[in-house]
Amino acid sequence: MSEMTIEVQKRERTGKGGSRESRRNGNIPGVVYGGGKDSVPIELNRKTFVELMRKAGSENPVFLLKLAGSGQERHAILRDLQKDPVSRMVIHLDFQRIEMTQKLRITVPVELVGVAVGVKTEGGLLEFITRELTIDCLPADIPAHLEVDVTSLHVGQHIEARDVKLPNGVTLHDDPDKVVVTLGHVRSEDKAAADQAEPEVVKRGKGEA
Repeated sequence: MSEMTIEVQKRERTGKGGSRESRRNGNIPGVVYGGGKDSVPIELNRKTFVELMRKAGSENPVFLLKLAGSGQERHAILRDLQKDPVSRMVIHLDFQRIEMTQKLRITVPVELVGVAVGVKTEGGLLEFITRELTIDCLPADIPAHLEVDVTSLHVGQHIEARDVKLPNGVTLHDDPDKVVVTLGHVRSEDKAAADQAEPEVVKRGKGEA
């Protein structure tokens, strides 16, 4: 688990006007909700947040939010991160309060490991179908990702969600029959395109320049 401590401030102005003002001041507006309490509009320093996320090494870090000037703090996870479609700058954050002793449901990325034997020796085509899975676990047990070893995969075989090895304390919430990766034959049109891309070698007879 990756835990990040960050100071947040309560936003006095809400709505679009308050959010724009927060961004002009170098902050990111957001909200903290859940845990049986009312939602609280907040803002936090943009530079600090971006730097923390860069160091997190995980898409699902646990945050310890410290409310400036109050001595209050609460664990939370980032449930939604909105970006401007043009600038790609973070424009809003949604945090959900959590208890470190209670399991939560979260989606984590899947990473493929190894080179399938069906690709190396059988001319197969690997298709990565499901790139994330939903799991249940305690906050301290959230994995950065789930590894799927495809080394022994042959043409015509696939790996389902039920086959993914999960860390201790983690259970699968997704459909166990969901296909994560499959290894099929190269499609005829793909093979034809590959053949056309190969340079033609012309053998010359004796005396030909």
